[in-house]
Amino acid sequence: MSTTITGRWDAPGTVPRTDAGGTRSTLGAIAATWAIAGVVLLLGAAIVRLAPVAAHVLEVRLTTTQLLALAAWIVVMAYAEGYRGFQKAFSPRVAARARHLAEHPTLLRALLAPLFVMAYFGAPPRRRVVSFVVTAAIVGLVVAVRQVPQPWRAILDAGVVVGLTWGLVTLLVFTARAFGSRGLDHPPEVA
Repeated sequence: MSTTITGRWDAPGTVPRTDAGGTRSTLGAIAATWAIAGVVLLLGAAIVRLAPVAAHVLEVRLTTTQLLALAAWIVVMAYAEGYRGFQKAFSPRVAARARHLAEHPTLLRALLAPLFVMAYFGAPPRRRVVSFVVTAAIVGLVVAVRQVPQPWRAILDAGVVVGLTWGLVTLLVFTARAFGSRGLDHPPEVA
């Protein structure tokens, strides 16, 4: 069975539509899969790298102050990073952009799919600036936290692991919604 390409090139780097859902839908499916897999790998790698450091809190006897700090920090990070950062903003946006990518693939977006869905390009200027500023802030915090002595570093990392894990789970949930029959009511913010 052969697939006949019909229509026109929509934009530079855009794959033409096909009459049997061939080239364009195949590229879109591959791009969306690569996009989500890339973000999952990024979050998963951070969790795997930080979890052993965070587990250090289980190996030492913490003072009452440290235990209270640990509990408070986990709650703060679950809310701020997990709920507000990931569940309310990042995860639905990434899933919506992955869905958009599946439906409107270009060669550049497909190759750089994880960067596209994280809004480093192909997004309105304000969204791109926010993406870069947040990334720079995260890198700065990572460098700063590495200088914190134990058990305080483990306490900080425990909260981060909770937030990242929440984010990973919500990303998978929103992706399932975006590509499921239920759909996702979130704009992809594409420029």
